[in-house]
Amino acid sequence: MLLAEDDRAIRHALERALTLEGYEVTAVADGVEALAQAHRNPPDILLLDVMMPGIDGLQVCRVLRAEGDRTPILMLTALVETADRIAGLDAGADDYVVKPFDVEEVFARLRALLRRTSPVDAGGTSGTAGGAASAPASGDVRVKEPQVFERQIEAAGIRMDLQARRVWRGTRELELTRTEFELLELLVRNAGIVLDHSTIYDRIWGYDFGPGSKNLAVYVGYLRRKLDEPDAPQLIHTVRGVGYVLRED
Repeated sequence: MLLAEDDRAIRHALERALTLEGYEVTAVADGVEALAQAHRNPPDILLLDVMMPGIDGLQVCRVLRAEGDRTPILMLTALVETADRIAGLDAGADDYVVKPFDVEEVFARLRALLRRTSPVDAGGTSGTAGGAASAPASGDVRVKEPQVFERQIEAAGIRMDLQARRVWRGTRELELTRTEFELLELLVRNAGIVLDHSTIYDRIWGYDFGPGSKNLAVYVGYLRRKLDEPDAPQLIHTVRGVGYVLRED
C-alpha cells in the first residue's frame, strides 16, 4: 500500500495502524513523492490525502488514470461539500473518507476496494458486486437474470463487458471508475428490481455506513451524469425511502 499524507501526525498514526492491521505500507509526505513511488514500485492500493502541497491528491489521481493505471484509490479529505466529493470521483478516485475519520471506517473501505480487485471467477463475475445475481433484493423477491453471453451482461440499453471492464449505453462507451462500474453492474444484474440502500452498501462496500451517509447518493448522482443523454429516458430511478432501480421508462 502507498500512503500519501502531508500531516506528519496523521501519516505516522495511519502508517502504524495499517501496519498493525497487516498492510505493508510505504508512506510519503506529498504528491510528488507519491507519483515517484507509484512509478517505481506500483502498489496494490493507494490512500491519498486530497490537500497536499505541490501536487495534491486529485492531481495524483489524474496523472495515474491518464497513464492507464487502474489501481484502486481511496481519498482522505477534509472537504465535505458534495461538489468536492464529485471532484475527487471525477479525478479517478474510487472512494473517499472524510476527516476526522474513524480508522475502522478506513479499514472497511480498503477491504471493500481490495475485494473488488480479486480475479474474475469461472462464471465471469468479479468482486462483491459480481455475486449479486443470486441474492434477492429484499424479502422473497427473485432476482431477474440479465442476458449473459461471453462474460457480457445487458439490460435497459446498457451493455457491460465484465472481463474487459468496459460499458456502453447504446453505441456510446462510458468511462467509469472502479466503484461506478461495480455499482452499475449490480443495477444491471438486478434490472427492474428495487435495491434497498443496505443491500447496495453490502454488495459494493461490504459495509453499511448507516442512514446518515451520503456516499451512495453521491455515486448514484455521478453515475447518472455519465449515463444520461438528452431526449433519452433516465435509467437509474430513486424509490424514495427505499433505494434505487435500473429500468427504462
